[in-house]
Amino acid sequence: MNSIFETIMIVLGWIIFIYMTSVILTYSTMLIIALIQFKKIRNLNVNEQDDEYIDTMFSKPVSIIVPAYNEEVGIIDSIHSLLSLRYPQTELIIVNDGSTDGTQDRVIKHFKMRPIHKVVRIQIKTEPIKQIYQSTIHPHLFLIDKENGGKADALNAGINLSKHPYFCSIDGDSILDANSLLRVMKPIIMSDGEIIAAGGNVRIANGLDVQLGSVLGNGLPKNSLILMQIVEYLRAFLMGRIALSKFNLVLIISGAFSVFSKKYVIEVGGYGRNIIGEDMELVVHLHRYIKEKKLNKRIEFVADPDCWTETPHSLKDLRTQRRRWHQGLIESLWKHKRMTLNPKYGAIGMISFPYFWLVECLGPIVELIGYIYIIIAFFLGSIYYEFSFLLILLFIIYGSVFSVASILLEAWTMNVYPKIGDLTKIILISFTEIFWYKPLTLFFRFEGMIRFFLGRNDWGKIKRKGLSKEGISK
Repeated sequence: MNSIFETIMIVLGWIIFIYMTSVILTYSTMLIIALIQFKKIRNLNVNEQDDEYIDTMFSKPVSIIVPAYNEEVGIIDSIHSLLSLRYPQTELIIVNDGSTDGTQDRVIKHFKMRPIHKVVRIQIKTEPIKQIYQSTIHPHLFLIDKENGGKADALNAGINLSKHPYFCSIDGDSILDANSLLRVMKPIIMSDGEIIAAGGNVRIANGLDVQLGSVLGNGLPKNSLILMQIVEYLRAFLMGRIALSKFNLVLIISGAFSVFSKKYVIEVGGYGRNIIGEDMELVVHLHRYIKEKKLNKRIEFVADPDCWTETPHSLKDLRTQRRRWHQGLIESLWKHKRMTLNPKYGAIGMISFPYFWLVECLGPIVELIGYIYIIIAFFLGSIYYEFSFLLILLFIIYGSVFSVASILLEAWTMNVYPKIGDLTKIILISFTEIFWYKPLTLFFRFEGMIRFFLGRNDWGKIKRKGLSKEGISK
């Protein structure tokens, strides 16, 4: 019996070791690709480029759609940031998806809105619209009051009302820099229609000074949980998405800030209503449509434009968010599972789908087993010590080393953390990730997997504090 147990432990140790080594090699490749990409743009004067391209924007007007459900604390700041965008031709559509708080009343009162009669062309089926409002001080600002149908349904309602060929989806608790829309649209305009969707970079605004929709200063929050989320966002956006986007392999562009060609979104039926990860599902569906129709189109991630968003302040809210994200990931992959290892879908089917299945989807199971294995191995002694120390080393490389690399890459290219004290603080806390934050998020993601198998589809609630009320860490 002991020999069987020892064999199982050794085989399991090797499986975890090979898996983690493969993941580290994959992320190392992504880091190198991201480094090369950033090196090309580091010395470019982006503000000067904005001035050069702004006249071209008249040919690509954009409808901005903001789905809002109980976003009372942050919706006014978000709208102010969108009204201040440096972009020639936009309309702003707020979609109140049956909020039970004061979201709608605040918007109507603050922007002096009045009910209007406007014909809506139903291109995508949605829950009934009760009333449409228009601002008397900002004529291009509209509010849709509709029955609750979820975020995807709210976005679809906004698409139906929109009049421009491109639309930008923004979360109700998010804020854009003045040049963000200009920069995320730049590759779409320069590609002459080849790029049909683009997503911008998402940063965490908790702890920053936000006034009338503008983010002032670059201070760090005091909350360690939020600091770890900053590290996590840097690693995900600056490494993973830049590398995948380089080869048209990205399956996720954040729903918090993304631009789409309305024509192609309508072609695939809009956002999926009965799925939690509606933003990923739309991107995957577009990739599938492109390949099946043999179209020369791309979907890209753009690192330069910034969207600032509020992230969970507590473990309870973080748990709700991460298990929702992971469940949405699995739902999207499962819905389009026929694309996996299917040469008909090119590199998306042969590379991107296997990566998301093996690394992003199944990763929490393997890594959780790895943590448990390390604990058991320390009690067993002998050869298990070697395996446990080896796995600890791999976890440190996978977690902390790549996190530090992403932070330094961010500081080198974007100059977001110019203060040595801030940079040191965020690097130091990244080394603690594998001891508390990583195991927690792995467990939360594993819960999301269980919820998928159980068929649970409720979103859960996340408490918002609002960005304007946050203080700056000096």
